[in-house]
Amino acid sequence: MEQSFPLKIIAEIRSDFPTKFGIPRQSGLVPELEATVVFRPEYRVPEALRGIEGYSHLWLLWEFSETRREGWRPTVRPPRLGGNRRVGVFASRSPFRPNPIGLSCVRLLGVEQHPQWGTVLRVAGADLMDGTPLYDIKPYLPHADCHPEATGGYSAEGLAHTVAVVIPPEWEAQIPPRHRAALRAVLAQDPRPAYQQDAGRVYGFCYAGLEVRFTVKGGVLTVCGVFPASAEK
Repeated sequence: MEQSFPLKIIAEIRSDFPTKFGIPRQSGLVPELEATVVFRPEYRVPEALRGIEGYSHLWLLWEFSETRREGWRPTVRPPRLGGNRRVGVFASRSPFRPNPIGLSCVRLLGVEQHPQWGTVLRVAGADLMDGTPLYDIKPYLPHADCHPEATGGYSAEGLAHTVAVVIPPEWEAQIPPRHRAALRAVLAQDPRPAYQQDAGRVYGFCYAGLEVRFTVKGGVLTVCGVFPASAEK
């Protein structure tokens, strides 16, 4: 007999990414990225976080809310395999799963009081879009959750891929200083789909209220525009 139970959304992420494009492919790849966990009103109970400051890292369980209606697929084409090779969905971290649940490990920067949202968690290294629903938060246990001998399968090579980043001074001046290091680290991960290798193509994504445009050629990513995200081009 099939059994199910409803999951309750306990919180949402507030991040600098309004869309999926540009978000690091895994948590922790860009430790400079900061985000805030904002609890739903019924879970804004300080006692529920008692003792959490003792942990340096947390697990976030969240929903692939952007793919909820698209259903699951038994095989998928991981972007880092060039979009040509299929693997089983359970051998991947694809969002197209029977239960669209994601798992991210983030660093806890602190527990803070927000004038509007009450008690919030400030975290680093999140790979989540702004507004992503969270189902649960659990402490990361270094002696149980860390396995140095683990192998990474086909994912290892893809996650190691980075590019050199060039941001001309006139465009870097448009980026607030507090966002420069994080944005440079995001760009170094090469946000393009792996199957797109057109050196003349201009890509763009929104980050921290900016639209960032770039090209990639010969392993070098060059920023060619930084504009307010709401401005007419």
